[in-house]
Amino acid sequence: MHKKMLERVLSVRRAVSPRSDATSSVEFENDNDEATADADDDEKTKKQQHQQIRIATRTAANYLTRMGPFGLCLVFLSLALLSILSLYLFHSRSFVCVSSYDPVTRSGFFGLDGLESDFGSLGVPWCRSKHGKTVEWTSKDLIKGLEEFVPIYETRPIKNNMYGMGFDHSFGLWFIARWLKPDLMIESGAFKGHSTWVLRQAMPDTPIVSLSPRHPEKYLKKGPAYVDGNCTYFAGKDFVDFGSVDWGSVMKKHEITDLSRVLIFFDDHQNELKRIKQALKAGFQHLVFEDNYDTGTGDHYSVRQICDQFYIRGGGHSCFKDSDEARIRSKRRKFWQKAVDIEELCGPDEAWWGVRGYMRDDFNHSNQPISYADHFQNSRFLESILDVYWELPPVAGPSLTHQTRYDPARAPSPIVEDGRYRLFQRLGLTRLETSVFNGYTQMVYLHISEQES
Repeated sequence: MHKKMLERVLSVRRAVSPRSDATSSVEFENDNDEATADADDDEKTKKQQHQQIRIATRTAANYLTRMGPFGLCLVFLSLALLSILSLYLFHSRSFVCVSSYDPVTRSGFFGLDGLESDFGSLGVPWCRSKHGKTVEWTSKDLIKGLEEFVPIYETRPIKNNMYGMGFDHSFGLWFIARWLKPDLMIESGAFKGHSTWVLRQAMPDTPIVSLSPRHPEKYLKKGPAYVDGNCTYFAGKDFVDFGSVDWGSVMKKHEITDLSRVLIFFDDHQNELKRIKQALKAGFQHLVFEDNYDTGTGDHYSVRQICDQFYIRGGGHSCFKDSDEARIRSKRRKFWQKAVDIEELCGPDEAWWGVRGYMRDDFNHSNQPISYADHFQNSRFLESILDVYWELPPVAGPSLTHQTRYDPARAPSPIVEDGRYRLFQRLGLTRLETSVFNGYTQMVYLHISEQES
C-alpha cells in the first residue's frame, strides 16, 4: 500500500488544501472597496497588455505575408513564439517581475509569495472529520475577537513569555474558550501561568483545573508569573499526569454532569495520539493542542503529523532529492527558520512521517520508530472519532508581523492577510512587539466523540 501511494504522489500534483470560511480573509468596507478597485485595475492592465500583443501580431503578420511563402512560415513561427510568451507572462506561477516601487511584488521575490500555488504536495494537511463538519465561528467573528483581545493582551502579567505562548495562540485559546463557554476548563501544562491567565480573561467565573509538574508559584520567586484563585492545582508535589487523574471524582467535585461542557487545553508536549485516547476514555469532547507541530518538526507526535497522509490534500511527501518538493523546500529554508528541507525531513529508507519516521513523546525524551503502516492506521483511528478539526490561522501575514520562523505555506491563510496594513493597524496589532508573533505552531481545536458502531 505504501509503495502504491508513493507512486501516486509522485505522479499527481495535488491541489492546495481547502480553506474553511473561518480561515478566509475578511476586511472592513473600505478594504473591500480597495480590493475591488485593485482587481479592476489588474484586469484592465491585463486586457491592455493582451490587446497590445494582438496589435503587434497583426502588424507583423501583414508585413510578413507580403514576403510570400517564406513570410507565411515566419508568420506561423512568430505567432507560436508570441503565444508561448503570452502564456508564460500571464499564467506562469514561477515568473516574478521585481519592481522597486511595489512592496508586494518585492516581498514575493524574497520568498513570501507562492504560498499555495508553488507547493503541490507541500500544502496544509487538513484532518478529515467523520461528517465534514466545521466550526461555527467565521472570519468576521475572529476579527471582532481580535479587536477585543488586543487591549486585554496588553495587560498580561507576563510580558516576556519566552518558551511559552505568543500572541497568536493566546488569542486562539481566549477566542475558543469565549465561544464555547465551558462549565469547567482543564489545562495540562501551565509553565508560568500565562495560559491560566488567558483562560481566566475568557471566562472570569469558570473554575479551572491545572496540571503541571512545577507549580507556577515557583516562578514568582524569579519574576512575573500568574497563580489563579479559582483554580485547582495538581502541581508540584501534588502533580498527577492527565492520564492518571480520577476524572470522575474531579467532575463530581465541580458538579459537572455534562462532559461536553468541559474544555481541555494541552500544552504539555506529550504524544497527542496518547492524549486523545486518554481524553476519549474519560468522556471529554473539546480539546485544544497548543503545539500541533508540522511533519519533521517538534518534540512530540502531533495531530498535524498524524493527518499528513498521501490521500489527504497537502499530505504525503517525496524524498527524491531532485524532486520539485526538494527544490521548493530548499528555497524556503533560506527564508523561514522552521522550514524543513528534504535532508531534515527524510530518514532512513525514505521515512518522512512523524519526525524522520519516529514517534516522539515526552519532550523528545522518548523517541520510538514507527512504521508507515502504523502511522496510516493512526490517521484512520483519528478520522473515526473526529467531528471537527480546526487549525488556528496566523493572526496576520508575515509582511505585517515580521515573523521569520514558521513557513506560511504550511499554515492556513492568515486572519489579516498581507497588504492589509490599515486593518492590522486598526485592530491595534501595530502596538505589539514583533517578537510576540514568532511562536506560531499550528494550534488546533478538536471535537471528538466515540467511534460509531
